[in-house]
Amino acid sequence: MSDDDPDDSRESGARDAHGAHGARGAHAARGAGDAPEKTPDGHHVVIKGRKWRATDPSLPEDVSARLRKHLMAARRAVRSATTAGDERAERDARSRVQHAKVALGERGTPWWEQSEAQRRERWEHHLAALDAIAPPARKDHQEEG
Repeated sequence: MSDDDPDDSRESGARDAHGAHGARGAHAARGAGDAPEKTPDGHHVVIKGRKWRATDPSLPEDVSARLRKHLMAARRAVRSATTAGDERAERDARSRVQHAKVALGERGTPWWEQSEAQRRERWEHHLAALDAIAPPARKDHQEEG
């Protein structure tokens, strides 16, 4: 894994992109309403003095929310698989984490180096892969009317 990959939970003390340990996310490290400090260029967030790649700000909010749901479910699956000692399930869950992190723009080619079309293709491709691997609950796609 690269230095720009704070989510490698196989390492002791691994942290997510918001500096928190495990699936509890950023809310465990700071107040629920507090936004993390950003670098002047907006490319990174700074948590406890460490810099992490920021989520692509061009993601539509509904897409971002779906990706975060996939990410959290995948992180829970990693925890369950490692607890159970199921190496295959762990690999599969880590693959889902990777898809979500790349789709969010937190891994892979930096989002600020991609065109709008490349950014859209990135999240559409990885979201479709995640939906195929772990389909969302039906209520996520139902329109209110």
